[in-house]
Amino acid sequence: MIIFPAIDIIEGRPVRLYKGDFTTAEQVAKNVLETAKSFEEAGAEWVHMVDLDGALKKERVNSDSIIDVVKNTNLKVEVGGGIRTIKDIEFYAENGASRVILGSVAQQNPMFVKEAVKEFGSLIAVGIDAKNEFVATEGWTENSNTHYIDLAQYMDNMGVNTIIFTDISRDGTLAGPNLEQLARLDFAVSCNIIASGGVTNIGDIVTLRDSGLYGAICGRAIYQGTLNLKEAVEICK
Repeated sequence: MIIFPAIDIIEGRPVRLYKGDFTTAEQVAKNVLETAKSFEEAGAEWVHMVDLDGALKKERVNSDSIIDVVKNTNLKVEVGGGIRTIKDIEFYAENGASRVILGSVAQQNPMFVKEAVKEFGSLIAVGIDAKNEFVATEGWTENSNTHYIDLAQYMDNMGVNTIIFTDISRDGTLAGPNLEQLARLDFAVSCNIIASGGVTNIGDIVTLRDSGLYGAICGRAIYQGTLNLKEAVEICK
């Protein structure tokens, strides 16, 4: 299982949110690049980066910080937030991103996802964020009546290779991942599943690893010290 340490960015600063609420944004490190370098030194091979300003404004805002990490570390970067056009995908692809995450647009314009997958293949991942099992969009500020499994199966049929699933009620809470919803999702689709939200400690990592998931995103647990990134990476090799 791949460990994805996370860097969420607002105004160029690394932050964490509580249950996706932007009013709870808390700066958790001084500098995006130095944070990424610390992840690399701990043995991580990937980093999960989200342009939170971009997610709200529906356009790239903090892309300079993200490309800085691509160019100045050996980390593979998966990036999300504000990616709404083929030009956005091309920008990140041309600047060396290893995976580009389509979030709200997957719910709102699934044909765009089909077009993106046709052109970029496995570079494309889809982020599915759910509140009470129903998909939320626009930086988690808008709810829908689409069940997360239904959207995942639709994306699977579109040829999407990787799905990042976040239970928003667990995100930033250190309450443990939603194992039941993750298991149902993994059973329902053929895509690689990356778990996001709630990872607290090494026990959660072991549980997710043993469930056969492709990856796990870890954010607040690393910043608050309840999870040792180096240990997490080692036990998942």
